[in-house]
Amino acid sequence: MIVVKCAQCKRRIFKYQKIGKGRLWHSWKDRIIEDYSVKDGNEVKCQCGNLIGIVEGKWIKMKQYSFTYSGTRTRK
Repeated sequence: MIVVKCAQCKRRIFKYQKIGKGRLWHSWKDRIIEDYSVKDGNEVKCQCGNLIGIVEGKWIKMKQYSFTYSGTRTRK
């Protein structure tokens, strides 16, 4: 379970179940456990207005360097 936070204001965006190693390029919607984000059309934003990602079907394409994350990843 990892916690994704905004890079600007450090607020939580969502709790996510990360499987496998590597960077977080996109987030599968069904693996998001708790969602604190603000949806604006197909954009996922923080409460401060920072753009985190764009919804593309079953996943959210994450905008690199606009978020940070911490926690343990599940092995594949």
